[in-house]
Amino acid sequence: MKKIISIAQTRWCWLAVVIALIVITTANVSVKSAESIDPDATQILQSMSSYLAETKAFSVDTDIDFEVVAKNGQKLKFISSGMVVLQRPNKFQIHRKGTIADAEFLFDGETLTVYGKKNNVYTQFNVSGTIDDAIRAFELNTGIPTPGADLLFNDVYTTLSSAVESSTYVGITRIDGIECHHLAFRQAQVDWQLWVQAGDTPLPMRYTITSKWITGAPQYEIRFHNWNTNPQINDQQFTFVAPPGATQLETIPINELDEFTPTPEE
Repeated sequence: MKKIISIAQTRWCWLAVVIALIVITTANVSVKSAESIDPDATQILQSMSSYLAETKAFSVDTDIDFEVVAKNGQKLKFISSGMVVLQRPNKFQIHRKGTIADAEFLFDGETLTVYGKKNNVYTQFNVSGTIDDAIRAFELNTGIPTPGADLLFNDVYTTLSSAVESSTYVGITRIDGIECHHLAFRQAQVDWQLWVQAGDTPLPMRYTITSKWITGAPQYEIRFHNWNTNPQINDQQFTFVAPPGATQLETIPINELDEFTPTPEE
């Protein structure tokens, strides 16, 4: 009697083959990346950094995924969107809106303002300096890390590469129809990947950070859309004007600023 294989069984067989091929391919990439610093990855990262530093102003839309792991092991993903308008050396406007947070960050070269739109509250820090200074001041005063802001620093290459232990150039892929270089890097506590547009405009298109020593290996990912390296900018858009009824606070709770929720009980 001939053995009859169902359509479902056939699909599972093909799935097993595909998974095996992915595992084999990924294993080869991992071995390569663990050996050394890949000069191709370094060159593309440097090229992106130089291009961003030389771009005196830009605007870009963002989508951000932030994963957390609950006490019971369940992984939750918080999704937000936003926009960035930046003018070097000392001005930016950043807006981020998600399930919980709806926040705006404004820096005019002298004052950094953080505004929580949902509750109409804000706080301000005196920061006379550059965009780099404003980002560091925010992290220092709030205790909130800003991983996506790595790409806003004047010297992105030094900021990102200082703790890299190994790297690899993975290859060419497409994001939203755009040809991109895929780079992978390893550090002591995190792995991170970067997708950089190929050609004469080496802009970052995706940036993923994996916390490899935290249970569940949660990820932070930011995706970039609608880059404009010649935006129409008015200096007034970087200066905060308190809306009617706004309350100034010494600090703003974290859930006003980021996708954060108390860890669910088991």
